[in-house]
Amino acid sequence: MEKEFNFHHQFLLHRLLLFSLLLFPVLINSTTTTTSIQHEQSEIISRFQQYLRINTAQPSPDYEKSTQFLLTQAEFLSLESQVVEFVKGKPLVILKWPGSDLSLPSILLNSHTDVVPAEHSKWVHPPLGANIDEQGNIFARGSQDMKCVGMQYLEAIRKLKSYGFQPKRSLYLTFVPDEEIGGHDGVEKFAHSDVFKSMNVDIVLDEGLASPNENYRLFYAERTPWWLVIKSTGAPGHGAKLYDNSAMENLFKSIEIIRRFRASQFDLVKAGLKAEGDIISVNMASLKAGTPSPTGFVMNLQPSEAEAGFDIRVPPTANVESLEKRLAEEWAPASRNMSFEFKQKGTTVDYLGRPLITATDSSNPWWTLLEEAIKKANGKVGKPEIFPAATDSRYFRQVGLPAIGFSPMANTPVLLHDHNEFLNQGEYLKGNDVYVSIIEAYASYTPPGRDSLPRDEL
Repeated sequence: MEKEFNFHHQFLLHRLLLFSLLLFPVLINSTTTTTSIQHEQSEIISRFQQYLRINTAQPSPDYEKSTQFLLTQAEFLSLESQVVEFVKGKPLVILKWPGSDLSLPSILLNSHTDVVPAEHSKWVHPPLGANIDEQGNIFARGSQDMKCVGMQYLEAIRKLKSYGFQPKRSLYLTFVPDEEIGGHDGVEKFAHSDVFKSMNVDIVLDEGLASPNENYRLFYAERTPWWLVIKSTGAPGHGAKLYDNSAMENLFKSIEIIRRFRASQFDLVKAGLKAEGDIISVNMASLKAGTPSPTGFVMNLQPSEAEAGFDIRVPPTANVESLEKRLAEEWAPASRNMSFEFKQKGTTVDYLGRPLITATDSSNPWWTLLEEAIKKANGKVGKPEIFPAATDSRYFRQVGLPAIGFSPMANTPVLLHDHNEFLNQGEYLKGNDVYVSIIEAYASYTPPGRDSLPRDEL
């Protein structure tokens, strides 16, 4: 009996040893794979942090340093590179991944290198530190707007190249200056240049917004900025005197009329009847009046002039003629000694007079491809939106190109231009995979029937 027990005991030990020897390489391989993935992700986050730490805040962005960083990335990825300056000291970096079929129009992935300034004392982490907290949130100015997207383009290309992917269409990446101050020395000039025309672009992807829920946000249009200054004049008078049509009284009448219009538009958003990008927004940005003195303002003198500035945002779906009539007849009528001027008045139509809207139906294959690519990467897509502010996309739409705004940031509070702007590293890494899917789909797209045409007809 004892011999039989020893035999079975030795047999079990032998089987256990054999099983361990078979399992050991699997465990080692699994550990090695996990370590390799962690190392790769660490490097990806590190590159993002490097870009965030370059101070490209307006009004004095360090474009020289950001340009060198981007050119280094391009060299490592074997991308063609070009730097152009439409205005001295404001470089626009163009990177190219050539396609295998140069007869096909190209894809453009656009991002801006500049960011808005930050009030350092109001941040829990330094705005240029790119610090990561215990929850994995990366705090930095530009983490959402929009250095994240620019780096996601590059990381997606890095991964696709490692897979051996070869695009059919040429892929361009542009890193542009001055978007945060209007883009007038950047994309506005670029979109009308011979350099841009030679790129033969068919579709542009640009920035979007973070989404507080699980659905990514896609933008097919944006509101146009109208920066308006209303002026009022009247005879000066004693501070104790009551009389009609003083400069201040007339201006306050206009402010009250505009306030009621603003409230009516805002009520539509509050009631859920319209999204923020669908309404005309008006916000008073400045107020100037009074007679200055060495000790402040003269309190017993009613001023002869007063003015107020307003930031108006107009969607391409708005009736512009009706708004202009309202402005001339109600907001600043000449009958009340009022006048107005625009510091900036953007257009809502392209060069052919068409609304600056990118189609979101089957007539636009790029929209369908984008939605499918996001879903393929396990992302969810929300309802198409009009971007509530202005981006460089408007300049591409003005020359007749479709442009879509998209920043892959789900489950993230909207913090662009806010204190403590951050993006979670997990969301950033997911965004890289989403752009892998998008670039693969876009760069491989061939219009239906094109492959069946004779070569001399292509």
